[in-house]
Amino acid sequence: MVLQFKLKGDTRWKKYPGKDKLEKPVSAYDFRLLNEAQTKVLVPKSSYEKVMKRFRQIEFFKHRR
Repeated sequence: MVLQFKLKGDTRWKKYPGKDKLEKPVSAYDFRLLNEAQTKVLVPKSSYEKVMKRFRQIEFFKHRR
C-alpha cells in the first residue's frame, strides 16, 4: 500500500516520507491510501488518524489467513 499526502490547499499528491520529515504539523495535510500498483484508492482524502486506522485494519486481515 502507498500512503500519499498533500497540503490542504494544494492539488498535487506526493509520496509520504514519514512523520518526522514533514515541515508542518500532521493536521495541516490531507492523506490518502492507494493499493501497491496505485490504481485503486483504498481510503479517499482524510485525516492521518482515519487513514492509519484503515491501514491497520487492512494489514490485520491480510495477515490473518
